[in-house]
Amino acid sequence: MALWASSSSCQKLFLETLVARHGNGRRRSRNGRRDLDSVVHVGVAEREAVAIAYEEGERDRPKWAEETPLSRLVKALVSFKPLYSVLKLGARQVLISTAEKKNIPWREMTREILESDVYKELPSIENPSLRYPDYYLSPFHAYDEGNLSWLAAAEAEVATMSMMRRAIPYASSTEEATREMRGNWLQAIKQHHMEHSGNSKIETILDIGCSVGVSTRFLADSFPYAKVTGLDLSPYFLSVAQFKEKQRPPRKNPIRWIHAAGEDTGLPSKSFDLVSFAYVFHECPERAIIALVAEAFRLLRPGGTLVLTDQSPKSKILQELSPALFTLLRSTEPFLDEYYLTDLEGRLSEAGFVNIKTVLTDPRHMTMTATVPHQHV
Repeated sequence: MALWASSSSCQKLFLETLVARHGNGRRRSRNGRRDLDSVVHVGVAEREAVAIAYEEGERDRPKWAEETPLSRLVKALVSFKPLYSVLKLGARQVLISTAEKKNIPWREMTREILESDVYKELPSIENPSLRYPDYYLSPFHAYDEGNLSWLAAAEAEVATMSMMRRAIPYASSTEEATREMRGNWLQAIKQHHMEHSGNSKIETILDIGCSVGVSTRFLADSFPYAKVTGLDLSPYFLSVAQFKEKQRPPRKNPIRWIHAAGEDTGLPSKSFDLVSFAYVFHECPERAIIALVAEAFRLLRPGGTLVLTDQSPKSKILQELSPALFTLLRSTEPFLDEYYLTDLEGRLSEAGFVNIKTVLTDPRHMTMTATVPHQHV
């Protein structure tokens, strides 16, 4: 379970460690966590807990995302095509080597997908009449075809595992990092819905931008009685999602996979209790973010919950990235500056959402939750 505590302009999520299981709280000094002079003891389900906070930087966003001489230099470097190709290759090599140093079998897992029967899923997934938004055709993540390729789909899950290890550098394993990141995200959802939904249950869930279904499966596991839908623009990602889901034991409510644009899903209005965006918005220009938020508002029932988790502009770690690292990062994320300059809470409010809350759910990422007003007609 997670604990909430007020802090400056946003709220921070505190991780609890049971005193009964771990003894009296010990101070930690690990990358991305704040040193505590004392521990905070809070009663949760009649048990004491130790709270450890993630640390914010001193700014609203990283300097490299603003109009500064350094930012302009990085933009110029990334826009120079010969150098961009080198940066893109370097970024990819860093991703793979970093993963394998953390015992994440990048090449092996990728090969297993590419040599499987995943290709047979495509005909049942792909919507051949779908028109892709122009921004989606960008070369995301060092792939020339962006997200529209089998290689990108085959590497998506292992890239997510690598991201989690980078986000939780003090974790002893990928499993531990995953438990912390996903656990905090799921707890933020449950806490928000419990406080603001009017006691309605989460029975229908839509995961927009679901990629290869990692976040979708976590939602389905956490809400086993809910009907869960994963929606994405990449038929290759969705093919991998469906292929991997078929390898698991059957669910009471099978996950439904839809190939569609998140801005125009074609799904009925007021048909979901929870709409989720996991690591989607940093890949979108602001105009797409506005459209996605508007569509989520249309799809949610009154009292329904919106949740988005993504890079946190307030993260101390991200604000202190070295020029070399953030140049590599920018070379693989064409809309990253635009994301960091977007007032997400403001955009949610303009769309009609209320009870908007932002929490740091790991040292690098935030989770934002909001509610559709109960009186919404």
